[in-house]
Amino acid sequence: MNAPLDDKPEGFQAVSRALAALGHPHAPRFLDAAARTAQQAADLLGVSVGQIAKSVIFRRRSDEAAVLVVTSGDKRVDEKKVAALVGPVGRADAEFVKAKTGFSIGGVAPLAHSTPPVTLIDRELFRFAEIWAAAGHPHGVFMLSPQQLEAMTKAPVADVVAG
Repeated sequence: MNAPLDDKPEGFQAVSRALAALGHPHAPRFLDAAARTAQQAADLLGVSVGQIAKSVIFRRRSDEAAVLVVTSGDKRVDEKKVAALVGPVGRADAEFVKAKTGFSIGGVAPLAHSTPPVTLIDRELFRFAEIWAAAGHPHGVFMLSPQQLEAMTKAPVADVVAG
């Protein structure tokens, strides 16, 4: 965790630079183990799974844009609710996610994308004062509040989950 930034993967470096440019008070952490799922991240960080801001990418059918839904780790995204807000969407495979965001699945951050996605924030994240998001790599995470997430991404907060 104390190694220089240039020893870290490019995605982690990109998120670190973006957070620094925004004046974010919490530098990303590089974990010893991968946190590819919300449950793994919660276990590694000692927080509830709902505090993990997981990034779900969809492919918008009309223009092939990436649609990023940042949702609470204990919720499932309702694809129909997302489509009602941004137009018809489909699943995004690993190749699409990497090409559009610059990140691999399991490390998609809510910012510093190679191509800015259409972004939606799940209102369920606002149940928590502190949340954790991926920092550009499956080993990278950073802490923030839902309000900071909203300010960083300038994305609308919406009801996008099942149930």
